[in-house]
Amino acid sequence: MLFEFSMVFMFLALGAAFVLIALGLGALIRPRRMGGVRNETYECGEEPIGQGWYNFNPRFYMLALVFLIFDVELVVTFPVITVMRQWVEQGRGWMALIEVVLFLAILVAGFAFLWNRGDLEWIKKLEGPEEGGSRT
Repeated sequence: MLFEFSMVFMFLALGAAFVLIALGLGALIRPRRMGGVRNETYECGEEPIGQGWYNFNPRFYMLALVFLIFDVELVVTFPVITVMRQWVEQGRGWMALIEVVLFLAILVAGFAFLWNRGDLEWIKKLEGPEEGGSRT
């Protein structure tokens, strides 16, 4: 038991030593000439035009979140699928099947909820009074 912990400690110590040695050698070898052209923004060899800060459309965030949901689904489902053959041989295959089907049902329900709410629409309709209309 103690041997396993010492191996983990040695692995972490060697990893930290490697990083510190690489950073130290880099600090000794690299040139220290900063300023001028070197501090300018570099983007594919082109001169920067305009500001670096701009408003990002939030529609991209929603699509990224939906992608992450389905990506996590794959990560969570994969281990169950890999052991399913063993579970079938042991007579517990129905349990793995129920787990996967239940998980996918919850995911499909969430997807249907997002679709019904209109969160998957690229251009979302705003609710409320239209522009130029009168309020009562």
